[in-house]
Order: sequence, then structure tokens, then C-alpha cells
Amino acid sequence: MKRTMNTRKLVYIGLLAAVATVLMYLELPLTFLFMPPFLKLDISGVPTLIGTFLFGPAAGIFITLVKDLIHLLSSQTGGVGELSDFLIYVAFSLSAGFLYRFHKTKKGALLACLTGTVAVTLVGALTNLFLIIPFYSKVMPIDAIVSACNAVNPMIDSINAYILFGAMPFNLIKGLIISALTFLTYKKLSRLMKEPVPASIPQQEKAVEDTQEQAK
Repeated sequence: MKRTMNTRKLVYIGLLAAVATVLMYLELPLTFLFMPPFLKLDISGVPTLIGTFLFGPAAGIFITLVKDLIHLLSSQTGGVGELSDFLIYVAFSLSAGFLYRFHKTKKGALLACLTGTVAVTLVGALTNLFLIIPFYSKVMPIDAIVSACNAVNPMIDSINAYILFGAMPFNLIKGLIISALTFLTYKKLSRLMKEPVPASIPQQEKAVEDTQEQAK
């Protein structure tokens, strides 16, 4: 039984990693919300957070690692974007996962999602400041980056303003959307994944034979 449960766990984590990998390719710019054009939203964090709630923070981190390693093969940022994504979701998995581990209720899940969103917002600001901006500054001057952001959001007139009015609001919106989608789907998927696996025909026949032997 324990071996079966471990196998099912690995299969589900693998499936969640595959879904996360596909979802990461589906990006949406949020320029209509005055976000810088190179910040694009994807919801690959939903399978990560579902895996975290089901199997713990380590599972969420593993799902993120698989997803980012696959995307690294076609990276347009020299791996910087994938590293940033990995750090952000490590923070999300650890903060939300540990909190939910001790409060497995609807209220606990909501609190875990909100805590994870705060973590994503803060870590996202740091990765933008120390990873994303330094990378893009090698491709184009800082002034050009600020100018491109300013064209979408007039409040962004410096790198610090970009972090405050660009990166942080973007990651806050991202965290809230991922949290909302996870909150709406987690319980249904959880019940589905925890359903017992029907015994195979040979196992059923063996069980009948054992019962008959005991009855003799």
C-alpha cells in the first residue's frame, strides 16, 4: 500500500510539472494595467501551489525546478528569467506550504495563499533589482529601459520607481491570480487525486482465493 501511494505521488508530481511547463509558455503582457512590456504573466504557479498543498513544499520546489530546467533549453534571457522564476516560486512554496501544513482548512489555505503572495512580491522585487535589470542593462542602456517603462507607466522614471510601480505591483497581481485559481481548484483536484486506486484483476482474484482458503 505504501509503495502504491509513493508511486501515485511521483506520478501526480510529474503530471503537475508537465502542466506547469506548458502553462509557462502561455504568457500575457499586462501593459493594459500599466505594467512594463517585458513583464509577462503566466499561471504556471498554479500547479506548483497545488503540488505544494498536496505533497509539501519540496514537491512544489521540484515542480518549479523541472519546469525551469526545461524552459532553460529555449531561454531568451540567458537563464536569468528562469532563475528569477525559480527563486520566486521557492519563496511561494516554502511560505505557503509550511503555513498550510499546520492549518489544513479553507481559512488556512487562504492565509497560506496570501502569505505566499507577499513572499512572491518581495522576492520578485529583489530578483528584478539584482537579476532582471542587470541582464537587460547589458542589452540596452538603463535610460532606455526606464524610457520604455515610462511610455507605459509615467510613474516609472527611475530603476527604483520601476521596482516600486512596476515589479512589485506585477508580482502582487501575479500572486493573487495564482492564489485565486489554486483556491478555486485545489479541493476538487485533491479529492480526485486521493481516490483509492481500484485493484487490478489479478489482485482481485488473489483476494477472492485468499478469502476462500480462509473459509475452508
